[in-house]
Amino acid sequence: MKNLKGKRYWLIGASDGIGYELAKKMDNLGASLIISARNTQRLNALSEKLLIPTQVVYCDVTDSESIRNAFDTIGPIDGVVYMAGEYTPMHSQNWVDQDVIRMADTNFLGALRVLGACMPNFVSRDNGHIVIVGSLAGFTGLQGAIGYGASKAALMHLSENISSDLYKMNIKVQLFNPGFVETRLTEKNSFHMPFKMSAEKAAGIIARGMLTKRRVINFPWFFSLVFRFGKFLPNKFMIFGKK
Repeated sequence: MKNLKGKRYWLIGASDGIGYELAKKMDNLGASLIISARNTQRLNALSEKLLIPTQVVYCDVTDSESIRNAFDTIGPIDGVVYMAGEYTPMHSQNWVDQDVIRMADTNFLGALRVLGACMPNFVSRDNGHIVIVGSLAGFTGLQGAIGYGASKAALMHLSENISSDLYKMNIKVQLFNPGFVETRLTEKNSFHMPFKMSAEKAAGIIARGMLTKRRVINFPWFFSLVFRFGKFLPNKFMIFGKK
């Protein structure tokens, strides 16, 4: 696939960060977009920057009714990109229930709700494209990542489950696991973030990857090795910040 011309994609989590930049990249590739988030003011501003007419639809991924209303509004789609994310740095010693649950609800349960709305249509047509954005943090346990790391690991497992079920069908499933990216979420970190990249660069990697047949793309590639093999190392070696 050389571009996304003639394809309609529902991009969820487009109001900020990687999702905001990805919308511009996909627009340049010819995709017709439906962009969703809770901040419709940001979405409307984004839509004015895009070349192809864009549909703005409010959606709260923590609310099943909101997702269903959004899905019923947008009409037929060729693909869905799940970018919604929440992050609060937290160690086990400073556990805050509401923050942990909010991360799990947005990062993982929100994906289940969205895919639950989209999947029946993809399956009935035997056609579709599912893009899930996880994180390298899902590969292994890290200090200060209670809630976030576990929810991203769940996304990774979910992608594997779906791929296993649909491998004989014409439904492409892709998982993208970025490292540290400059967003409003990583601004909360007080520690040095190796190989940190801009949201625009991360979005470019995802957009180009969507045109390929690769099922999983971890980036930056060299930095991803630290996380992929980190599960075999003692905890003391997987430290990016101090408690």
